[in-house]
Amino acid sequence: MSETLSQNAEVKRQRAGFMDEVRGFCIICMVFYHVMFDLKYSFGIDIPIMFEPWFKYVVQTFAGTFIFISGISSRYSRNNAKRGIQCFFIGMIVTFVFAFFAPNAPVLFGILHFLGVSMMIYAIGEKIVLKIPAKIAIPLCVLLFMATYGIMWGYLGLFKEFSLPLPQFLYDAKLLFPFGFIGGGCASMDYFPLFPWLFVFLAGVYVGGYAVENKLPAFFYNTHCKPLAFAGRHTLWIYVLHQPIAMAIFFLIFGKN
Repeated sequence: MSETLSQNAEVKRQRAGFMDEVRGFCIICMVFYHVMFDLKYSFGIDIPIMFEPWFKYVVQTFAGTFIFISGISSRYSRNNAKRGIQCFFIGMIVTFVFAFFAPNAPVLFGILHFLGVSMMIYAIGEKIVLKIPAKIAIPLCVLLFMATYGIMWGYLGLFKEFSLPLPQFLYDAKLLFPFGFIGGGCASMDYFPLFPWLFVFLAGVYVGGYAVENKLPAFFYNTHCKPLAFAGRHTLWIYVLHQPIAMAIFFLIFGKN
């Protein structure tokens, strides 16, 4: 009996190679976008396609996938509170670094802040969250994401034409920006508020339940591309280090703008 339990525990703890690969691909895309952003706003080199209105949806798709996988990963973690605190702390370091070196491009509630808070929320409310069956919770998360997607732009709903406007005082409060109520005079270069993105994270949490129980297709647990899997296992370091490395290289090539 004890041997069977041990084997089951090993199955639940096995690394999901495909998840690492997708996360690695997403972080590489994120690095590429940030590099293009730096070239335009720090060195005046424009790459038009990166700043077309439709391209923001491409960026959000990759970022949303990254957030979704982070939710799945939370089901593999033994201490989400600790992970959340560490992630948020590093996010605050990024905030202070940008405030000092790039005051015109602040990072108030970027993806690291968001992931840190989301992990802590899940750690605190795990028992309540997991009481909802995944078959109900996943479509509910999709609906709540669609309902809260427009909060940053002043309304509830996915499309402004079919939406409910929100009162201006929520945006004038200024301190509510972590929830998506970001008003005039408040800006963030990297911005992922709790609404709507928390519901993407929670959808990942529920899918993660199937993952740790080995209920997903076999390819999910295999590694197909080792470089991508390696990047996926070291996303935090890549995220933290890519900007200073890129900026140092650009200063060497182009000089100070």
